[in-house]
Amino acid sequence: MKTVILSLVLAVAAAAPQYGRQDSSEKGAPILRDERIQEDDGRYNFDVETGNGITLSQSGSPVAEGAIASAGQFSYTAPDGTPVSLKFVADENGFQPQSDLLPVAPEFPHPIPDFVLRQIEFAQQQEAARAREGGRSYE
Repeated sequence: MKTVILSLVLAVAAAAPQYGRQDSSEKGAPILRDERIQEDDGRYNFDVETGNGITLSQSGSPVAEGAIASAGQFSYTAPDGTPVSLKFVADENGFQPQSDLLPVAPEFPHPIPDFVLRQIEFAQQQEAARAREGGRSYE
């Protein structure tokens, strides 16, 4: 039985897609530009560009003890040929990426589906019944 399980695990591992592996054309991408500046006060800036179209730019500066605010962008071409570009800011408000490829939540207020409204009403009825019976409220 152990042999069968081991064989299945090995077969699945061998058949799994190899994400993150470079094909032979990507291994030798030359670095066209690599400019880095690090100031004594903690400010920094770097720009990198490779021969296969990857670009990365970022700059940052200290804003509080142990914290750095940074902003930058990167771009590359996805394996399916889609151009990928992302700009970001990372500061006291967290990481804030911007890209046309990121999913976007629907505008609010948006219509609430009927089944959700019915579930909310049902929960309110249960809560009211619990309160009438002297039961514990979950609010």
